[in-house]
Amino acid sequence: MQAYLTLTRRELGSYFVSLTGYIIITAALFLLGFSFVDLLKQLQREPTPMPVTEMFYMTWFFWLILLVTTPVITMRLFALEKFTGTFETLMTAPVTDLQVVLAKFTAGMIFYLVMWMPLLGCVLLVRHFTSDPGAVDAGVLASTFLGIGLLGSLFISLGCFASAMTRSQVTAAVISLVFGSSLFLLAYMADQAQHQADWQSQVLACFNFFESMHDFARGVIDTRSVVLMCSLSLFFLFLTLRVVESRRWK
Repeated sequence: MQAYLTLTRRELGSYFVSLTGYIIITAALFLLGFSFVDLLKQLQREPTPMPVTEMFYMTWFFWLILLVTTPVITMRLFALEKFTGTFETLMTAPVTDLQVVLAKFTAGMIFYLVMWMPLLGCVLLVRHFTSDPGAVDAGVLASTFLGIGLLGSLFISLGCFASAMTRSQVTAAVISLVFGSSLFLLAYMADQAQHQADWQSQVLACFNFFESMHDFARGVIDTRSVVLMCSLSLFFLFLTLRVVESRRWK
């Protein structure tokens, strides 16, 4: 456990001592701020019974932030170590492959969640200045961040897998973006076919992340979505572990 925590602190610290980490946070802040302004304009035009979190989810900003930032967050995790030659040194230290994979994933997840924290401030500002104190429900806010965290774990684990497969950070980011965009398109296809009764539509419905996140944004937690995202995250982490272990076979 001590080795895992030490590796996690090392990886997390590298985000905040490099320019890349601050560029990611700045880009996310810009998009969140832009979406917040757009949200305020919608609230000024007409009242709505829809939760503020659901209104934010229904904009394209959420998916843009998710798809663009996660490849950049994860691209350096393994690829940079391999490029600089420190990966072999790390793997000869008294740590297991599993500890290395979990530490890098944990650091990426923590940074990802920190990146989303300004959204909490935006929502609380709406709650502070609105005439309705119940405009933002704590339960709805918690379920929304749960959905953001679960989707993030899926895309971060996917990015870890992409980074472990190459020595180039750019290549890792492109692979992660392609995989993430494929999941996005799969979710879009599932969303478009959700009213059809054939078996293909039923299978696609399992990957309807749009509907899953819509439920989270409304305060509804569907255990099927939780199990699916956790299972896919574990699957990509398993693949990452196998890629890391494959160095012993060469």
